[in-house]
Amino acid sequence: MKKNLITAILMTIATTILLGIIYPLVVTGLAQVLFPSKANGQLIEANGRLIGSRIIGQAFTGASYFHSRLSSAGNGYDPTASNGSQLGPTNHLLVDRVKGDVATLQAENPGVPVPIDLVTSSGSGLDPDITPAAAEFQIPRVARQRGLSQDRVRELVRQHTEQRQFGFLGEPRVNVLELNLALDQISRKAAR
Repeated sequence: MKKNLITAILMTIATTILLGIIYPLVVTGLAQVLFPSKANGQLIEANGRLIGSRIIGQAFTGASYFHSRLSSAGNGYDPTASNGSQLGPTNHLLVDRVKGDVATLQAENPGVPVPIDLVTSSGSGLDPDITPAAAEFQIPRVARQRGLSQDRVRELVRQHTEQRQFGFLGEPRVNVLELNLALDQISRKAAR
């Protein structure tokens, strides 16, 4: 019995050191060497200032910006509180909020169906991407606010649309932060 107990304790210590310390350090070290940007959160900097992360959504509320998908994470896009709304499809709070958001968006763009991802939040509440349909829906507002042609803004959306990975994984998507940064860059050039 004593021999089995000592063996069990030694195995626990050995596996804790191997799998709890050595393995994570090796994986972290390899990630830092092979994929440093991805290992560090795919941060985006401009003019020496941290703007955000490519993989965590941000709230854009200005009329001249493309708006992200809604977030229920904490106070919005809080990575420490990643979560959906926890409201079911028949919950009157969710139904009323969605109806209100749809009415607001239809007033902005009359006669055009509102893409579902503009009025619903994701399971994580941190999605950095919207569908191409959601970006297309916002083009008239953004173009009008920035004094750009809709065709120019549409071309920018097309340039920032990522297709399915390997041709079959995921769905086409547009990274809102990168698109808005590109819009700011175009607007600065146009202002010169």
